[in-house]
Amino acid sequence: MSQTQILLEVGTNELELVEFYIDEADGYRGYYGINVSKVVEISRSQPITAMPQMPHPSVLGAFPFRDGRIVPLIDISKFLNKGGVASDDPRIIITEFNKTHTAFLVSGVTRIHRISWKQVEAPTPLLLEISAGSITAVVRLEGRVVFVLDAEAIVAAMNPALSVKMDENAGQIVMDRKFHIIHADDSVSIRKLVAELLKKEGRFEVTQANDGEEAWKMLQEYKKEAEEKNIPVTDLVQGIISDIEMPNLDGLTLCRYIKEDHVLKDIPVAMFSSLISNSLAHKCQSVGADGQFAKPDLQGISDKMYELITGKPAPKATGENSAEAGS
Repeated sequence: MSQTQILLEVGTNELELVEFYIDEADGYRGYYGINVSKVVEISRSQPITAMPQMPHPSVLGAFPFRDGRIVPLIDISKFLNKGGVASDDPRIIITEFNKTHTAFLVSGVTRIHRISWKQVEAPTPLLLEISAGSITAVVRLEGRVVFVLDAEAIVAAMNPALSVKMDENAGQIVMDRKFHIIHADDSVSIRKLVAELLKKEGRFEVTQANDGEEAWKMLQEYKKEAEEKNIPVTDLVQGIISDIEMPNLDGLTLCRYIKEDHVLKDIPVAMFSSLISNSLAHKCQSVGADGQFAKPDLQGISDKMYELITGKPAPKATGENSAEAGS
């Protein structure tokens, strides 16, 4: 199964989910899902080679993939403390996100579901705690509950270098003004990190939304305020950073709504998502996004947002306060 065969039409607020299952030793079958946009290939199991200094017991080893890439294989059942995949004919789901390839061993794959993001529910705090943050959403399909895997969190647990971060040496930049941006992301941890780091850097004031729908409602309020005050809406909001995968309203649909609105269309929109890759960047362009960045490149999107808003190169901090200012 190749990625080019399973791409959705852009901006329809729909999600395609690969449903898979894990059979446990006691006979229980748990159902899980992963966004099709992250899936490169689904294959049968194959010989693997043990890796030196395995970072986690769930990492079984690695195998060669396309173009000479060596892809690590993670047993999802072991990662979830389920004891390991129990199947005579398991499947390997090979993914690409955060500019890296990772493979997940599962008991089997059922089918691909096309659903609305409106059907996607946020996990409860108890579920987040039980799953150690490895479940990002819940979907009810055909009478069963499907847990949507937070593949990024799992990979970041294996390799902290792939987690979202900013240049640790970046200092604060003294600005004549700070630019107000809306940041939409359904991940509590990502929202907190983005807000803290961008505030520390000193370029932006950040208003955050839990998903695309909440961001859209915020923009409607700013649009109404701008009309009442007879000022450009860009006096109130100078930029938008949005994740792609979000319940209720996804980032691509949010961007399309913004760019089709005659009042809001001039606000720069940057997509900030683990889904961004060379093969998927055209989706962002097709809905009018002004920039797209793969997590974990937080420094890159900070610089780009400054450039999109001001039309000037982003000033660089050296670890000490800089006198450079924006306008």
